[in-house]
Amino acid sequence: MAKKEFQIDQGFDKLDQILEKLASDDIRLSDAVKLYTEGVEVVKKCKDSLDKVEKELIILDENGEEYEF
Repeated sequence: MAKKEFQIDQGFDKLDQILEKLASDDIRLSDAVKLYTEGVEVVKKCKDSLDKVEKELIILDENGEEYEF
C-alpha cells in the first residue's frame, strides 16, 4: 500500500481539531499531552511541506530570467 501524501490543508484542519479539544474544560491531562504531541507532529509536517513548496517556487524577474526561491 502506498504511503498517503501529506496535504497541508488537512494538516491545518487537524490542528484546528486538536486546538478545539485542548480548549475543552473537561480534558484530562494525559489526553492533553497526547494531543499536544500529535499537534507538534502535525506542525512539523506542515513546516516541511511549506519548505518543500518554497524550494520549488521560481520567481521570474522583469527580464524573464528564472531564480529559484
